[in-house]
Amino acid sequence: MELIDPRSKISGATPVLKPSEHYFLRLSAMEERLKEWVGKQAHWRRNVLNFTLGMLNEGLKDRAITRDIAWGVPVPVDGYENKRIYVWFDAVIGYLSASKEWAQRSGDPEAWRAYWEGPDTRSYYFIGKDNIPFHTVIWPMMLMGYGGLNIPYDVPANQYVNFSATQKQSKSKGTGTWMVDLLDTYAPDVVRFYLTTVLPETNDTEFREEDLIRANNDVLIATWGNLSNRVVSMIHRNFGGTVPEAGSLSPESEAILAETRAAFDAVGSEFGACHFRGALQEALRLAQSANKYLDERAPWKAVKTDTAHAAETLATALNVINALKVLLHPVLPFSTAQLHEDLRLGGDLREHGWEYRAVPAGTTLAPARPLYAKIEAEAAGASA
Repeated sequence: MELIDPRSKISGATPVLKPSEHYFLRLSAMEERLKEWVGKQAHWRRNVLNFTLGMLNEGLKDRAITRDIAWGVPVPVDGYENKRIYVWFDAVIGYLSASKEWAQRSGDPEAWRAYWEGPDTRSYYFIGKDNIPFHTVIWPMMLMGYGGLNIPYDVPANQYVNFSATQKQSKSKGTGTWMVDLLDTYAPDVVRFYLTTVLPETNDTEFREEDLIRANNDVLIATWGNLSNRVVSMIHRNFGGTVPEAGSLSPESEAILAETRAAFDAVGSEFGACHFRGALQEALRLAQSANKYLDERAPWKAVKTDTAHAAETLATALNVINALKVLLHPVLPFSTAQLHEDLRLGGDLREHGWEYRAVPAGTTLAPARPLYAKIEAEAAGASA
């Protein structure tokens, strides 16, 4: 109606305006209830909370949920056979309907209820910032209106990852680097590690392939990969690959183990709050402390004159590494699973739980093998 002299590009015909009746979602009726609920979500990311409150404070307008189109989900009401449910309304309902379909296919049709009706269940919606209103206003309103179902606990929406400083990822525009291309060049854990370091949790960030290479070489390998590799190598070189008895612990060893135990709370708290960059930083901080402990104790020197000193150091360092394997597993699942296998601890890493566990003395370790490979600078751009 706002176009000047509109004409069809194909036929030259003038569009004809026709009255049409539609169903609307009465967002306005739930505005105050939504404001009260959103105001209590202090654990949400600041950008998510502010965006949602801004939308609510401007006042919610009722939105049509049907369209005059021939494709899509039919409206289950007599007289509306030629209309379809609009995608944004139908899409979020898919969370619930997919859960019910999963339960039916799994042979327990009621299994979905534990997730949608259980009082101790928390639901997290990981989305991009474009979709914030659908998950903090529209879907919660629909769930509240229906009643008896769990509404979102957290909506950790990310900002944009930009390319070439100004462009966000866009398949239609041909900007950005696609995951399948990256994985042709780099190991999955390397990509996961770098993307976690630049995760746009609070503001837009930038993807640079050269930074991925630096993150692999200067942080992932230098801080974590080399730590585990050299400790296992020294145990093989000096103790036949068998974990030695630590004996009486020095204050330095007690301190690094205390820091290790505390890291489970620190890292776990960050993960629980969906602060993935913070969780990774906390884990790497422990790895840095372990490297410092190892350098100061210098077991490669001590073993020549004081075997007990070297045994204590290497056994303690290996226990820190075993803890780091767990702390880093959510970000680096493949390489930490490899390390778990090499430590010969048996079973699936995740079965060992989110807790500190020492590697028993007398355990025979597999020969050391690098967790990561150095990437040459020439690899940059290979995935473009």
